[in-house]
Amino acid sequence: MSLRYSLLLLAVITSPVLFSQTVYPKITGYFGIMHPVVTFSEHETNVNFRDYYAVGFPTGINIWKSEKIGFSFEIVPNIKDDQGTDKVTNLLFHPGVLVALGNGYTFAGRAAFETSGRYGVTPVFNKTIIKNKTCSYYAAIPLPVRFGNDHPVSFTIGFQFGIAF
Repeated sequence: MSLRYSLLLLAVITSPVLFSQTVYPKITGYFGIMHPVVTFSEHETNVNFRDYYAVGFPTGINIWKSEKIGFSFEIVPNIKDDQGTDKVTNLLFHPGVLVALGNGYTFAGRAAFETSGRYGVTPVFNKTIIKNKTCSYYAAIPLPVRFGNDHPVSFTIGFQFGIAF
């Protein structure tokens, strides 16, 4: 076999490997629906779906620096329906760091800045449920902790699901 045919065969064999590799930085976007399930504070415990209905719509961009670490910026408009009156109650600015944990799991450590005057942190545990060539579907457990605006410290357990592309 000549050198020319050997190089052609090598190129054909290795090309799928070369083209399947992800190039970093990698940018992805996503949209989700987040339901705060229960919120605890010093004075009370509020349960979504019982005391009121609240929902958030996290929309963001992830910039993966490598396979393991990235940066995320998220904006979350929140809507609350309380006793038949509904309104946008808050807009959340949510920058953070992403850490890939393997097997489709990701940890997001986010800072939180709300237009309501509250601030804090939100650790989020995320799992990719279905992954396709063009998009993936995920579920997440956000655990917001909030301070400020003359309110007691609060801790919320939420459930989020969405689509990433």
